[in-house]
Amino acid sequence: MKIMEILVRDAVILDVEAGTKSRVLEEMAGALAGAVASIDAERLLEVLVEREALQSTGIGEGVAIPHGKLPGLDGLVAGFARSRKGVDFDSIDGQPTELFFLLVVPEHAGGRQHLKALARISRFCRNADFRKKLSEAVGLDEVMAVIEVEDGKF
Repeated sequence: MKIMEILVRDAVILDVEAGTKSRVLEEMAGALAGAVASIDAERLLEVLVEREALQSTGIGEGVAIPHGKLPGLDGLVAGFARSRKGVDFDSIDGQPTELFFLLVVPEHAGGRQHLKALARISRFCRNADFRKKLSEAVGLDEVMAVIEVEDGKF
């Protein structure tokens, strides 16, 4: 599975305005709901908040991968957001989070596809060069190109 196949271009936020974890989730849920008609922003936000209550999805190195299962969704979708100033996302390393990949899977889908997408995004984000390029990318086209290049490597 390629991330470019599930990443919703219209749900990419180049400079998230939010300064808190809850507001980042709200902003990302709103962007994805605005781009995918079958997603209700409020319900998605509830799912994300419930998941974060279990354990933070802040994986460290300035990256978080909030995710959850949503009823009524036809297939796996992803969004992306970037914060220039960083947000306290309760990451495992205690550092501010700047890069956010949102992953949403249909409620009754098997976990395999969901886990593969999480693993793929996690693998990308372990690459310091990828994180740097994504942080420094100017404009939506460049952000998408950085992700597409990394996606093509695996």
